[in-house]
Amino acid sequence: MAIGDKTLIPVKNRDNGTVGYTVPELGIRREFSHNETKQIEMQELRKLSWLPGGNQLLSQYLTVENKEALLELLNQEVEPEYFYTEKEVTELLLHGSDDQLLDALDFGPDGVHDLIKDLAVKLKVDSLSKRDIILDKTGFDVTKAIMINEASKEVDDAEEGTTGRRSKPIGEEKKEETAAPARRSKYTITK
Repeated sequence: MAIGDKTLIPVKNRDNGTVGYTVPELGIRREFSHNETKQIEMQELRKLSWLPGGNQLLSQYLTVENKEALLELLNQEVEPEYFYTEKEVTELLLHGSDDQLLDALDFGPDGVHDLIKDLAVKLKVDSLSKRDIILDKTGFDVTKAIMINEASKEVDDAEEGTTGRRSKPIGEEKKEETAAPARRSKYTITK
C-alpha cells in the first residue's frame, strides 16, 4: 500500500551539526538542528530522494522514522543500525560487545558514527578495546579527546578560581581617607 503524498513522516537529524536541504520544485528549504525532529510530507521526501545528494541525506544524516516510507525512498532494506539513537549507542558503548560496536561502525550510517564518537567521549568509555575499535574504524582517538576535555576543564576551573577581587577598586582608597573622623575617646553620660 502506497503512502499518500500528504502523509506526515517524522524525520530526525542524527548528525552533530545542522543538516539542510532545498526542494526547488516545491519551493521548500529546511534546516534541522542537532537532534531536531520534524514532520515532513511524504511528497517532499520523495522529491528530496530524487535530487542529487538526497538519498545520501536520508540514508546517512537524517533518520526517516517510518520503515515503510524509508523502504520506498531508498528502495532497499536498511540495517538495524540505521535506527540507533543516543539510547542505543549509550547501551552499545557501556554494555555492548566489541562485535556489536564493529557492526555499528561497519553497517551504521555516518550520523551513527558521529554519535558513537561523541558519546564515547562524553561517557568516558573505559573499554580500551572499544576505544581502539573506534580509532581503527574512524581515525578518531577517544583517549586523546577525553584527555583534551579534562585538560580544558582544569584550565576552566583554575580560571574560575581567580575571579575574586585581588585589590581595592580605584577610588576606594580615597573613600577611606575622606570618611568621617572616628571617635577617639569613650565617654558615658550618667544621671
